[in-house]
Amino acid sequence: MKLLYSPASPYARKVVIVARETGLDREMEIVAAGAHPVDRNAAVGAVNPLGKIPALTLADGTVLYDSRVICEALNNMAGADLFPSVGPDRWRALVEQALGDGLLDAALLLRYETVVREEAQRHAGWVAGQTAKITEALHDMERRAAGFGTRWDIGTITIACALGYLDLRFAEMRWRDNHPVLAAWFEALSARPSFAATAPKG
Repeated sequence: MKLLYSPASPYARKVVIVARETGLDREMEIVAAGAHPVDRNAAVGAVNPLGKIPALTLADGTVLYDSRVICEALNNMAGADLFPSVGPDRWRALVEQALGDGLLDAALLLRYETVVREEAQRHAGWVAGQTAKITEALHDMERRAAGFGTRWDIGTITIACALGYLDLRFAEMRWRDNHPVLAAWFEALSARPSFAATAPKG
């Protein structure tokens, strides 16, 4: 298998964590690739028509994207339990994955607006809207965090990757200040080998 990956991408980080947790990282070639919202990467576009990473090419040539699809596929290939199979545990994990991905979506849009777009073209209302999504997502994560315990599934993996991305790109938000339960949970899991080994860079 071949994974198009960027060390700064929280979505790619999710995939590599799942690969490590399932042991499938040993069967995966990780290829550095960048994606940009304006300057399209032809090499990425040749694999994923959306021009996004991560994208995983299987041994038979099948291409999987986005991170949600790749993670569930890896879990199934390995017969792992990072995706609960039925009932309330499954819906909880999937909703938490959606919550983490939603925070990441807002954070990326905020970064594009404030870094990629020229200053004269930036929209204050857009910045405020995306910031509000991040704030509300963090409040919900704080509410849920008391129940996380040592559970490590696609929901908690995604939330952890979202928080790691805030540390990388939005340290000035100081998300820990108003979310002590979430911060304590994040601190405790930070030494987990799959999480520590995939710390974002760039």
